[in-house]
Amino acid sequence: MSYKETLLMPKTEFPMRGNLPNREPEMQKHWDEDNIYGKVQERTKGRPLFVLHDGPPYANGDLHMGHALNKILKDFIVRYKSMAGFHAPYVPGWDTHGLPIEVALTKKKKIKRKEMSIAEFRKLCEEYALDQIDRQREQFKQLGVRGDWDNPYITLKPEFEAQQIRVFGEMAKRDYIYKGKKPVYWSPSSESALAEAEIEYKDKRSPSIYVSFEVTDGKGILNGDEKFIIWTTTPWTIPANLAIALHPELEYVVVEVSGEKFVIAHDLFEEVSEQLEWDQPNVLNSFKGQDLEHVVTQHPFYDRDSLVILGDHVTTESGTGCVHTAPGHGEDDFWIGKDYGLDALCPVDEKGVFTEEAPGFEGQFYDKANKEITQKLDEKGALLKLEFITHSYPHDWRTKKPTIFRATSQWFASVKDFRDNLLKEIKNINWHPDWGEIRMHNMVKDREDWCISRQRVWGVPIPVFYGENDEPIITEETIEHVANLFRDHGSNVWFEREAKDLLPEGFSHPSSPNGEFTKETDIMDVWFDSGSTHQGVLVERDDLDRPADLYLEGSDQYRGWFNSSLTTSVAVTGKAPYKGILSHGFTLDGEGRKMSKSLGNVMIPSKIMKQLGADILRLWVASTDYSADVRVSDKILKQVAEVYRKIRNTLRFVLGNLHDFDPKKDAVAEADLEEVDRYMLIRLQETVRKVRQAYDDYEYSTIYHTINNFCTVDLSAFYLDFAKDILYIENADSHRRRSIQTVYYEMIVSLTQLLSPIVAHTADEVWQYIPGVEAENVQLTDMPEARKVENEETIKEKWEDFMEVREDVLKSLEEARADKVIGKSLEAKLTIVPKDEKTMDLLESMEHLHQYLIVSEVNVADSHYLAKSYDRVSVAVEKHEGEKCQRCWVSSHSVGQNDKHPDLCDRCASVVG
Repeated sequence: MSYKETLLMPKTEFPMRGNLPNREPEMQKHWDEDNIYGKVQERTKGRPLFVLHDGPPYANGDLHMGHALNKILKDFIVRYKSMAGFHAPYVPGWDTHGLPIEVALTKKKKIKRKEMSIAEFRKLCEEYALDQIDRQREQFKQLGVRGDWDNPYITLKPEFEAQQIRVFGEMAKRDYIYKGKKPVYWSPSSESALAEAEIEYKDKRSPSIYVSFEVTDGKGILNGDEKFIIWTTTPWTIPANLAIALHPELEYVVVEVSGEKFVIAHDLFEEVSEQLEWDQPNVLNSFKGQDLEHVVTQHPFYDRDSLVILGDHVTTESGTGCVHTAPGHGEDDFWIGKDYGLDALCPVDEKGVFTEEAPGFEGQFYDKANKEITQKLDEKGALLKLEFITHSYPHDWRTKKPTIFRATSQWFASVKDFRDNLLKEIKNINWHPDWGEIRMHNMVKDREDWCISRQRVWGVPIPVFYGENDEPIITEETIEHVANLFRDHGSNVWFEREAKDLLPEGFSHPSSPNGEFTKETDIMDVWFDSGSTHQGVLVERDDLDRPADLYLEGSDQYRGWFNSSLTTSVAVTGKAPYKGILSHGFTLDGEGRKMSKSLGNVMIPSKIMKQLGADILRLWVASTDYSADVRVSDKILKQVAEVYRKIRNTLRFVLGNLHDFDPKKDAVAEADLEEVDRYMLIRLQETVRKVRQAYDDYEYSTIYHTINNFCTVDLSAFYLDFAKDILYIENADSHRRRSIQTVYYEMIVSLTQLLSPIVAHTADEVWQYIPGVEAENVQLTDMPEARKVENEETIKEKWEDFMEVREDVLKSLEEARADKVIGKSLEAKLTIVPKDEKTMDLLESMEHLHQYLIVSEVNVADSHYLAKSYDRVSVAVEKHEGEKCQRCWVSSHSVGQNDKHPDLCDRCASVVG
């Protein structure tokens, strides 16, 4: 007979190969058809609510690795929470307004913006955004992200826009909204104001100039033949110069050089002397800055004064200590100029072109005018030095082109009026990582105003009317009426109707005795859109609540969504919109470089999924320390895929050995389990406990390493390996076999549940092959709870001692193989000589020692002449003298003694018989 047929070999239809790129789309389709999201929500209804509020990605372009990292992390959290005692709905969302869509239509789609009405153009913007959402939604679903994809929130939806108007109205009611003229970041390339969150810093090459201003009235302090020296890297702002600022407490000196007298800060004397290559400069006199207040100088090439003023913003870190002041082109300049009654002169228009207020340069683009301005200074003898430097300079984060400061009339939210509340709320938030608190605090502590108006058309209009005297009108009545109009018709109604048709019927206002009104044409900053989601989504929807438990985005959102959400929420409710913030870093290539098309190192999620599958991408996310920047490359993904393969094979082996196990009939009571099985049950509980804690702490790399280690070290290298000699060889219903299967069963159920949030597709697939599970899907179950095993401490201590002895034995077997004493370990006969009484007692108390060490015979002795010394024991390895059993492959002296089965050992002969 063929003894192979008598073995209880593993049997399972669970495939060895994942074939994820083909299998995952089928599973996702099934999730959709089966409404798995709805079933999860129904199952967890009534539990404590956990809200992870989705920060809206921008509806433009295909997904990149940053999107994948972000959405997968969110999915880990939501899936886990719904299996850990919470009701955790997930509502994805999209940010849909803003310049990139306008640019995409005019440049990519060749739409002729000027040939249509604003309302018509906005309609095209909306259609484009919705198309982009459909594309991105499918790509997010391909990642295995579970959510209410049929009912996302979208910032262009009428109900959202209505709530945004109410947020604006509530802030206006509290006097936080005002209109004023002041310098703001202005993007000539976008022809719009920008908020700080829309600025990124990049290197720029700029002219660096030292310029002299002649004193015309020394006010009895200076003689009148001196010149103040300023330094600037923006020559184009010289036409707007109205003053020179000094620090009141700094010491300033009059320096004579080659018959000319210059005023500079004393602390910068040596640096300026070196820069201007002064030969034997001589200090004639010194003054405190405050002594020189109101001294008058002459503008270098215009017939107007430049007043000497005082400001605490002046430093001696660079320059001359005399600061060129153009109130129309700088925030410090503006505020200090206001104190001295100076105009906010801004001779540059919205396109960055000089106006008639800059005679001689009108019609020139500001940056190109630098050359002519420096030539003019040189002609007037005022240019002391010109060189070029490369420095960090603010750029428009969308167009990637330089910005300027430009004084214009804009709408602002006065952050300083509720800044103390913001700082207080920041302290009450749970920050992960904890440095997030310091980062946000530093961003808020000096913040004055938020410029919320934009000179574009694709966005939510600022709901302000003007009277006949141009007085802004914002009342509770107008806000509520506009909000209701937007809810009923969408914000396009603002551009389709005249002002009178947007106002409540019969509306009157003292500023308009004739009943004539106009409307604001600016739109709101898109950060005001997304910053209002706490109202437009968390409050608007019945399945969510404010404050959210968690906001999770990239670390750039401390200045973006985290910030704008906190600002608007504290402004209108006094409280933060979130209880916790979790941030992640950026995705880099394998060498730590930023991904870019020019470097050819861009990795695209959709391509990775087609090659390897979404679960490999998800497992990669779990493997990273995402709190910092994370690296990804083909090599890194290959390593992750290898870990996946080991985990999958482990699960498959366990499944294969449960083919004849019915948990209801065959399970062994915990108290009756074999001791080694109870030890492995303890190790499982420790794994569950550690993994559950890591989920609670959002530490997914701990989960990745813990489960991988458990599968490879505890299971593959020990428990699954020695158990073959029992599972395959013994009678089907033998106690030792059923004891192992009982623990295997709990392991496969627990591991599948623990892995479910991470490798979602694979866990679902495994679940379908586990015998006796009642839930149709692992997503409809709860996480395993770690428990105490009877006599746990004693068993754990004993078996951890044994595992140390086992390490010594494995070394001895490896050396014996190298010395050709044995081939496979089952050819070995061991004599173990313990080095202490405790180890002797341990080994003598253990039955089946040869099985745990996967050898044919083990003797424990006081000595042996061949024994080699190791850490805990000495070991002698000899080749077993018995014959090899043709069924279990163990060498035994009993082989040949059974007449019916002469090729078998007595154990196998008994089983077969």
